[in-house]
Amino acid sequence: MKIKSIQDILPTVYQPSRYLGSEVNRVRKDPDRVRLRFALAFPDLYEIGTSHFGLQILYHILNGRPDTAAERVFAPGPDMEARLRSAGLPLTSLETRTPLGEFDILGFSLLYELNYTNVLTILDLAGLPFYARDRGPDHPLVAAGGPCTCNPAPLAPFFDAMVIGEGEEVVVRMTDAWLEWKERATGDRDRLLEAWAGLQGVYVPGLESRLPKYSDCIPVRRAIVNDLDAAPFPSRPVVPYGKPVHDRLRLEIARGCTRGCRFCQAGMIYRPARERSPEGLMDLAHRGLTATGYEDLSLMSLSTGDYAAIAPLLARLMDRCAADRVAVSLPSLRAGALTPELMELIRRVRKTGFTIAPEAGSQRLRDVINKNIAEADIVETVENAFRLGWQVIKLYFMIGLPTETQADLEEMVALVDRLRRFKGPGGRRPKINVSVGTFIPKPHTPFQWAPQLSLDESRERIDWLQERIRGGGVRLKWQNPKASLLEGLWARGDERLAPLLVAAYELGCRLDGWSDHLDFDKWEEALGREGIDMDAYTTRCRDLSEPLPWDNIDIVDKDFLKAEWEGALAAAPTGDCRDGDCNACGVCDFETVMPRIWPPEAADLRAMPPAAGSARHRSGKNGFRKVRVAFAKEGDARYFGHLEMVNIFVRALRRAAVPVQYSQGFHPMPKIAFSDPLPVGMESRCERFDLSASASVRPEDLVERLDAHLPEGLRVLSCRPLAAGKDRSGGDRIDRYEATPPRDRPFDRGPIQGFLDRTEWVVSRTNRKGKLKKIDLKDMIQEIDLNDSGRLMLSLRNAPGKTVRPAEVLREIFALPEEEIKQSRIVKTATAAIAERHVQTAGH
Repeated sequence: MKIKSIQDILPTVYQPSRYLGSEVNRVRKDPDRVRLRFALAFPDLYEIGTSHFGLQILYHILNGRPDTAAERVFAPGPDMEARLRSAGLPLTSLETRTPLGEFDILGFSLLYELNYTNVLTILDLAGLPFYARDRGPDHPLVAAGGPCTCNPAPLAPFFDAMVIGEGEEVVVRMTDAWLEWKERATGDRDRLLEAWAGLQGVYVPGLESRLPKYSDCIPVRRAIVNDLDAAPFPSRPVVPYGKPVHDRLRLEIARGCTRGCRFCQAGMIYRPARERSPEGLMDLAHRGLTATGYEDLSLMSLSTGDYAAIAPLLARLMDRCAADRVAVSLPSLRAGALTPELMELIRRVRKTGFTIAPEAGSQRLRDVINKNIAEADIVETVENAFRLGWQVIKLYFMIGLPTETQADLEEMVALVDRLRRFKGPGGRRPKINVSVGTFIPKPHTPFQWAPQLSLDESRERIDWLQERIRGGGVRLKWQNPKASLLEGLWARGDERLAPLLVAAYELGCRLDGWSDHLDFDKWEEALGREGIDMDAYTTRCRDLSEPLPWDNIDIVDKDFLKAEWEGALAAAPTGDCRDGDCNACGVCDFETVMPRIWPPEAADLRAMPPAAGSARHRSGKNGFRKVRVAFAKEGDARYFGHLEMVNIFVRALRRAAVPVQYSQGFHPMPKIAFSDPLPVGMESRCERFDLSASASVRPEDLVERLDAHLPEGLRVLSCRPLAAGKDRSGGDRIDRYEATPPRDRPFDRGPIQGFLDRTEWVVSRTNRKGKLKKIDLKDMIQEIDLNDSGRLMLSLRNAPGKTVRPAEVLREIFALPEEEIKQSRIVKTATAAIAERHVQTAGH
């Protein structure tokens, strides 16, 4: 079958819902009613990219403008990439499935160095030349932003412009400049690039060689949002399909950290510390939970426990969240910051996990890196967590930090051994997950001059730790040293690495941040081809006077970094400027740019109002009753997996403010039970689920409210109360289906007649336990025929433990190949219990 569009590909790829673009809160604008079309590209899989709230912020800002439409695109999975190439189809946006080459601006978010080959994947599938010099006026302008642009050199040849720093304000100014340039209709891109280069935080690669006066803009000063409360933040974020890595409402409570950890790039490039107001956060939490239906809320920052009003803020949040059964997590906490008071607040709903990062095993090495926590802080935090009932804690360490010795590794083992001896309530021994990564020197940090461990050194130290950290409730994980070495190469690389990226891509390197996709042998081949000495970029110690590839970027004062490097070698601490004297890092001007801290008394607010369907109002005076909801799953909704669809309905019930009953226990769940799950790719007009809902909600109101909060393809058909008594719906039943082959090619009647003429048709299966099982299709197929349109009409008998799917009929009787089976349209049209005299069809 000739592939004509992505619709023909979706049935054949893994996780097809990641390509739909019909999520709740997504924005789809008419392209003819806007002046600027902006594609926001995240060079990783959907599950990673859609969790990045920086992308959500830009999406919110750009789509808030009536003259601009922002759409999303993510790196496709390997199967989708192969399908697009074989069909000669371009990569498109999610919202309108527009080829990327038709957008005005294509903007990439660069968060991770091992995503760089995925940038080329997206450009290649869009039909765009890799290098900016090879693109012309008919191509989109290609820009980039994100933390990796703090060293723009390795990727600079690929981009027309690169945003340095925080994007909320600069993206608006770049958009205004583009609209003004377009209004003049000069077509001279250099004019636009000159205008962009004049904006704080925008670097235009190569412009200094074409425009001498641009040298006045070098070094490029990063863009900074001075007041987070005045900056836009999405109150209706997109709710992703599938299993995003952060499947919860995420609130950035603060930005920047001035603890001064000398290895931490984020702590340097996001200075100064700026907190959102407690009042603003309460409002964002209320609106976000109402608009998304999330059951988890995460308070995000580089160090959440440093938020000055964290305890009273959390108490106010919990007043609402506990009532609505929303769990609150603080994933970024320093040892000593997770106090028993905070733990008691969090456990009011359920005990979310958390990570403590000692980084180094010895106090000496923690002083070198300026971690500024004592072993007593670590021990007390872990002991408190276990005492209060937490069962799993993650510890994060690094190997290869500057000045590390064997004694430091031995103290790491000793610390883990000490922590593993604690016991929780009842004498139960909790679990400790220890994660170890190789230290990677990053630009704009005091350790930017330091060497990185070689591959052999990393392996040797990890092997040593493996032998000593194991068993007794402790599990050790480590980052692949090969991935760490590649990350270090690109982190401190220069423009000479651009051809290396192209070479690695052409050899097949993709999704290098995923362990099952990283092919280090191909990278070594590319390095040899391009004559690149990796050690010159990674394991070599740089001289303090040596020019660095990122010297043209002004983020923190270089003299401050040098002083901190010397302080590290002397194991001398540097204090936190938010509580003490200025450390002269060069970021603040103390007029507009300065730390912004909210005192604890600022969080003395009224609690958020509970959602209409919250636990406070959930049952009403009439309690709960069980209802049966019938729904249709059609069109693109057929690509939802069963668990994915259950999640969609549970969150839709929350958004619709339909009060539901919850189970008891450690992890309360809504009392909802779905009928037999459909395979991915199958449609149905007669699905159902049973729900314990408030008796005060009328069935017809539930239908209307729930239906209004479902994505395209899911429709609520009816709702009726269930009488008390035995439910027979789980027994033997007859399911009816209609199947249409690809491109409406009619089925052949010959195989049907062949089936009818036989006395038996036995097929063999192997169950999950490897046991062979035989089923006679003659017993299971109650009716098989073609209608006047040549579509297959099937009635299949199904019983617990004995089920036949239409796909099996197409495979066994019609001998269709798997590709055609997946591309056939199969619709479940009716279902009935065999004991019943009538068939349950859609809506009845």
